[in-house]
Amino acid sequence: MPVKTEIELHSLVETILVAAGADDSNAARVADALVLSDLSGVVTHGVMHLPGYVGSIRAGEIVPTARPEVVKQTPTSALVKGNWTFGFVSSMFAAELAIEKARGHGVAIVSVVQANHIGRLGEYAELAASQGMVCLMWAGGYGVEQPVAVPFGGSEPLLSSNPISIGVPAGDEPSMIVDYATTAVANSKVLVAHRDGKQLPHGSIVDKAGKATTEPADFFDGGVHLPFGGHKGYAIMLASEYLGRLFSGADAYLEGDRGGTAMRHQGVTFIVFRADLFQSMADFNAGADAFGRQVRAIPPAPGFDRVMVPGDLEGRARAERRRNGIPIPEVVWKSLTDLAASLGVGAG
Repeated sequence: MPVKTEIELHSLVETILVAAGADDSNAARVADALVLSDLSGVVTHGVMHLPGYVGSIRAGEIVPTARPEVVKQTPTSALVKGNWTFGFVSSMFAAELAIEKARGHGVAIVSVVQANHIGRLGEYAELAASQGMVCLMWAGGYGVEQPVAVPFGGSEPLLSSNPISIGVPAGDEPSMIVDYATTAVANSKVLVAHRDGKQLPHGSIVDKAGKATTEPADFFDGGVHLPFGGHKGYAIMLASEYLGRLFSGADAYLEGDRGGTAMRHQGVTFIVFRADLFQSMADFNAGADAFGRQVRAIPPAPGFDRVMVPGDLEGRARAERRRNGIPIPEVVWKSLTDLAASLGVGAG
């Protein structure tokens, strides 16, 4: 399995995207996001997606030189139109705007429409937390044209993975970063399991006949996702649809084939507020640190080596991969080298 440094992988992604028509700024932002995902051990949102993004550029679904813009705003809110550039670019623009508004006014709500795939939501929550902000993200709209998840108790698909993220800062301890799909597994995890010949966890999907299965191939043969956690996960899935697609008004911003079937109805909402609204930042950080240490100090149950706070796993992966490099599965590396060759650039 090839092992690449963060710098090597970043350079390759940038080179491929510029060759595919992106400008330097957008290419660098996409490379930042994809490499950070692989560095964090979240390979389902890493460089494996690059051939798909280039395909979307070629299909006219992504406008690789476009820039997001604010179409509506107040001192504490904004609606950002991505103009179909890379979702990473639009969402980072929106996250930074929400943080800026919250810094001045305590709280802010910013929604994004006309965006493509925004990647690992935890990246934006981490950014907010690093600046003393609490961040809640809600994303929906992916199942409007191609539903792949059944509602709880239902027999026909209506929804999709509808991810959420929550970031809460701390002082000396790591921030708490929640980031997950509201289906039992994300779409990308089904792809990776299928690619690697692995089974899915029980309760993740059903086949086209509605029968429970752990075989990823059954998903691609008409199967569908299940919500995580039964009716409780389903309720969060619905909340993400309401607060993502419906609240943002994403359906009013359709433009032909832009965004593709999965992304053109996407709406993403950031709710960001200062962690020191009701007490000093020092006091908040002290409390967050004390609680984080209390959680991590709980003796592990049989089969576990430690109790972690959400976000710890990604932090550990980043530290290890910065030391030893980022492993890239052979099939992913071949897809990147083939893509580079098709664009007339070297893969290094």
